[in-house]
Amino acid sequence: MLKEARQTVFVNEFTNGILDPGEDMLGPLKNGGHIVANTAPGCWGPMITPCLRGGHEVTKPVYVEGAEVGDAIAIRIKSIDVTSMGTSSGNDSPVEGRFIGDPFVAVKCPGCGTLYPDTKVVGSGPESVRCANCDTDVTPFIFTHGYTIAFDSERKVGITLDKAAAEEAAAQGRSFMNTPENSVQNPIVAFAPHDMVGTVARLRPFLGQLGTTPARRMPDSHNAGDFGQFLVEAPHEYSISREQLEDRTDGHMDINRVREGAVLICPVKVEGGGVYIGDMHAMQGDGEIAGHTADVAGIVTLQAIVIKGLKIDGPILLPVPEDLPYLAKPITKKEKESAMSLARQWGVNKLEESLPISFIGTGANLNDATANGLERAAKALGITVPEVMNRATITGSIEIGRHPGVVTVTFLAPVKYLERLNLAHLIKDHYRSILE
Repeated sequence: MLKEARQTVFVNEFTNGILDPGEDMLGPLKNGGHIVANTAPGCWGPMITPCLRGGHEVTKPVYVEGAEVGDAIAIRIKSIDVTSMGTSSGNDSPVEGRFIGDPFVAVKCPGCGTLYPDTKVVGSGPESVRCANCDTDVTPFIFTHGYTIAFDSERKVGITLDKAAAEEAAAQGRSFMNTPENSVQNPIVAFAPHDMVGTVARLRPFLGQLGTTPARRMPDSHNAGDFGQFLVEAPHEYSISREQLEDRTDGHMDINRVREGAVLICPVKVEGGGVYIGDMHAMQGDGEIAGHTADVAGIVTLQAIVIKGLKIDGPILLPVPEDLPYLAKPITKKEKESAMSLARQWGVNKLEESLPISFIGTGANLNDATANGLERAAKALGITVPEVMNRATITGSIEIGRHPGVVTVTFLAPVKYLERLNLAHLIKDHYRSILE
């Protein structure tokens, strides 16, 4: 018997790091309904928890009523609230001999040889994660340079801690991280890194993981064109072919513009879409150049709206107005008046009406990701890649989401193009405050 769709779905359950379209989803959620989720920290916590098989610990996907393969789901990010008191992060280095092919996916205990071993945390420091079977140091990653950061009560700023304070945070572990009850990850603050002390950083939280379920079983952190390269002909059970990598949905983007107030339009590649969330970051500059940033727990509220017949290969982002590149901001009334005056001088009878749009591109490197974003934009809008290149050059920008291979291709697109995709109304509504 089918469950009745609900207006609100509350989520406090997580995957084991694998996005699997064959697994049951939560919900169903009514089209236009809301998802409220308590998310677990991404990256470092799961990275030192070998029983998690994907490098992250994302929420169980939610089935959205009416979402069919070939549609899209517009996800409005209504709110993002950090609940962690702080976290630890930094550059990583894999530890050889503790994994099969990929330290994010297939960890093997160097002591007893158990694959995906359960673990326990003993004390603090980089050797604190021990195999539950044989007590061997089992972490597949260590810091090359790391820090522990604590946040103020309003979650506006953070400061990096010294050794004594980092060890105090480590002693609190899960409570300091405010790790959700159903999360199994080890708290990364247990490592107590303190290589950078007294640094002040602003918080501006966003979702490193937000998207829909890929068309085939895939580790969550590898649901992207750059990290997904490590799955191609890999020596573990989650190996795929290069062609099968096209089944990804690029939910792992680490784009800092995927934040409160933005809209992310995601492809539907399995029935119900399977919306999932995770890897909340407290802050991050473009590129996530250290490989990792401040991973935190938090409460997220989303609205999911099905767009019928919008077949896209990867996500489309509508950033908040202040995050738009200068050249991609909507043309103002005053600018239109100047443009019309200029048009009359040159005998141009009609000017384009345009709106901002940002296509996500991913690939093995930034060049491949840019090419992918340009191709996705051209395919969706029914135009040529050279036209997209010209428009992104004079009315937009190419911006790095994550190094090595996630970008946004942002530009002003003619409204007539967007109307063919049934997106013009959504975009006008999103940017109403600066269009009026």
